[in-house]
Amino acid sequence: MQSIQKSNLNKIFATLEQANNTFTAYYPGDGEQQQPVHTLYGGAQLYKAGATKKIGELSLKAFNTYAPDASTLAKALKLPGNNGLWEQVHQRVVAKLKSCAVEDFRIDFEDGYGNRPDSEEDACAEFTAKEFASALKQGIAAPYMGIRIKPFNEELKHRSARTLDIFVSTLIKENGGKVPENFVITLPKVNIPEQVTAFVQVLDHLEEQLGLQNGELKIEIMIETTQALLSQNGVSHMPLIYKAANGRCRGVHFGTYDYTASFDITAAYQQMQHPACDFALQMMKLTFGGTGVWLSNGATSTMPIGDTQTVHKAWKLAYDDIIHSLEMGYYQGWDLNPAQIPIRYVACYTFFLQSLEQASIRLKNFIEKAAQATLVGDVFDDAATGQGLLNFFLRALNSGAITEAEIEYTGLTLEEVRMKSFVKIVANRTTN
Repeated sequence: MQSIQKSNLNKIFATLEQANNTFTAYYPGDGEQQQPVHTLYGGAQLYKAGATKKIGELSLKAFNTYAPDASTLAKALKLPGNNGLWEQVHQRVVAKLKSCAVEDFRIDFEDGYGNRPDSEEDACAEFTAKEFASALKQGIAAPYMGIRIKPFNEELKHRSARTLDIFVSTLIKENGGKVPENFVITLPKVNIPEQVTAFVQVLDHLEEQLGLQNGELKIEIMIETTQALLSQNGVSHMPLIYKAANGRCRGVHFGTYDYTASFDITAAYQQMQHPACDFALQMMKLTFGGTGVWLSNGATSTMPIGDTQTVHKAWKLAYDDIIHSLEMGYYQGWDLNPAQIPIRYVACYTFFLQSLEQASIRLKNFIEKAAQATLVGDVFDDAATGQGLLNFFLRALNSGAITEAEIEYTGLTLEEVRMKSFVKIVANRTTN
């Protein structure tokens, strides 16, 4: 005999369905777009149409100069043996630098630009918008582009909104009335959700005036202060900041040095691997995991400029910082100089390629046994590991570390990997 009446159960489950749908809408998972592995910031006063092309050439020149071969690279970064791996990494980095060194570029009107007379910034906003439009027409813009405006604080909100208006209005006009693909506007030093609310309201008005669809202009939020994490009332600010973005938020970036300064950390210890940074990065993961928002770590501030020894020392620091970020699940970070870009790819490619063979075997065995536990070497896998293994290949493919052909080592097809769900792959294979 059943004790629960069907009508009561239906009411309970109707409420649950609504809650589940709300949850799914808030946490849609990753989209189809490929997240860039870095964002390069450059002062707006220096930007011209050919900037990212020129930066790519300088990046390749720096790599060829200071790491002309795999052994020099391995020695510079104090990497362990396996010359075959470093040869592979070196070759792939050279190929990447030749094809598309700069994946994401931000024309910076904030720290990289500074405070200048209004007339000068007005002219620069118009000029850079036209140069960006020219780069788009020539096909030489980075795949992802955008601008960083000044903060929406009391001192700079009017200047920030004016630069935004001039740049976007000029760009839309020069680009045939359309928002460029993968264009984003970065709002720095967000402290409170109301700053994002005001920013979004400005964008609403701007879109209306320019004849754009509401929500076309996407934004990035920068977490750079302790106040962005916790309000004066002890409330977690970041979920409220995300909600205030009203569906426009494409990414959230961490500002290492402003954050550590707000934490009262002295300059000598303002480093990417400081525990205070790890805490903030973990809070960002907790807040935005599953939302589809791209997360990015900051930049190593030591520039690889000078003699070979100085460059190699800076490269080693950046390499260690990037590997630490990757270990924390941050697959994007900032670069500030052309000579930093090669090490971004070296770290990403090494991170994935050194584990490729073992991960391929583990996933292949796992899939073949249809999610039953399996032992490969000294690593025991159960069903909870399957998605983690799949995520490894998704991120490796996304970063360019591995080729589509290398996916076949896992026994999976490219179509299966792009399903992005271990459960769906297994279910599909079981059904077929």
